[in-house]
Amino acid sequence: MTSIEQYKDHDRFLLAVDCIIFGFDGKNLKALFIKRRLEPEFGKWSLMGGFVNHNESVEQAAARVLNLLTGLDNIYMEQIGCFGDVDRDPGGRVVSIAYFALINIADYSETLMKEHNAKWFSIDKIPALVFDHKKMLLLAKERLQQKVANHPIGFELLPEKFTLRQLQNLYEAIYGSELDKRNFTRKILSLSILNKLEEKDKESSRKGSFYFVFDEKKYKKLEAEGVKFI
Repeated sequence: MTSIEQYKDHDRFLLAVDCIIFGFDGKNLKALFIKRRLEPEFGKWSLMGGFVNHNESVEQAAARVLNLLTGLDNIYMEQIGCFGDVDRDPGGRVVSIAYFALINIADYSETLMKEHNAKWFSIDKIPALVFDHKKMLLLAKERLQQKVANHPIGFELLPEKFTLRQLQNLYEAIYGSELDKRNFTRKILSLSILNKLEEKDKESSRKGSFYFVFDEKKYKKLEAEGVKFI
């Protein structure tokens, strides 16, 4: 028997991807869920996912699923793990690779939300989820907290220009705790990876707060040194 023929002696499983999509509304960290349109668990809240096609990689499948739901390309995403409990999906033997993704809520259209029956939920008010999706979500949140401490991925959740207050709000939402404003501002500005604009946000106060933009080129110079944001 050739080595190729031996493949036929083994069980074959379905392979899927599930995507935990995070967004930030200026105050709360949120996750995006949809209502399932098929059995099992029809009509219940679920992560966005799908099966991996035979002609694509797992990463390509995740990117396809994300584009299908959000209409966006080049979304930041990161694999967080493999979920393969035998009975995790009542519909059959399915192994799922989970990814978390970060998008700017403002970039996600209301039309697509209605089309996919999707809804944003604050991370501390998550509804009951199908299968092992809550386990995936909690792992994704933990991985996000670890990642933003040393990498500038949090900026993916913000508009291109933002105030320091908005940036601090984001980190507080991710960690679920308040940060000292003076220390946070001093730390962020000391990294010299933000460019200050002359434009101000006049909505938050009468005096207004200056907008900043993230400078990826400056960050790349510091990256090798092991930057710590928080």
